[in-house]
Amino acid sequence: MARRKVANTLALAVLGLLQEKSMHPYEMASTLRERGKDGSFKINTGSLYDTVQSLVRHGWITQVETVRDGRRPERTVYTTTEVGQQEFVSWVDELIRTPATEHPKFMAAVSYLGALGPERAAEALDERAGHLDRQIHEARQMLAETVGSGLLPRLFMIEAEYGLHALEAEHAWTLRTSDEIRSGTLSWPEFEQTDQGWAWSAPAERKDAP
Repeated sequence: MARRKVANTLALAVLGLLQEKSMHPYEMASTLRERGKDGSFKINTGSLYDTVQSLVRHGWITQVETVRDGRRPERTVYTTTEVGQQEFVSWVDELIRTPATEHPKFMAAVSYLGALGPERAAEALDERAGHLDRQIHEARQMLAETVGSGLLPRLFMIEAEYGLHALEAEHAWTLRTSDEIRSGTLSWPEFEQTDQGWAWSAPAERKDAP
């Protein structure tokens, strides 16, 4: 798999917006935020303008015109080039077909859940579930206001739908694991300090075991 000249996913968002119409960076940022895509892409003025310049430098997008709205500064409007269009389609196809190895911080932390002890671990998971519940509510509301109201086609917000399902799955797992800890169905080894440091002690072997 060849390394792309531009690999920042914000570039993917810029190319995606330019599928709809030519835009200047300010409009790109506003549109992404209005559609709730700042949850999928890291959007700030500096990174967006750097991304646009990188796309121009590699010939993926090009300047169409410069416009001025009242007393506001001039803004440069961009569109995709033929090369940029080909790269965009190829990039989307690759990302959808091939799962990428990712390293979420939560997965790293939950692998050491035992260090918290049962009570603190359950409390931490319950608190996370509360945050997830609010995010799920916001995601559902945003989809209702955009897709449900007919403001945007469902296909334009399909990643938000995917994100909602991911949040719901994580929320269900978090609550289920917390319940298992509190009920005792998730066994919790005891930790003891040794000369080499802290170590967990396995359950004592039953005397009647074969």
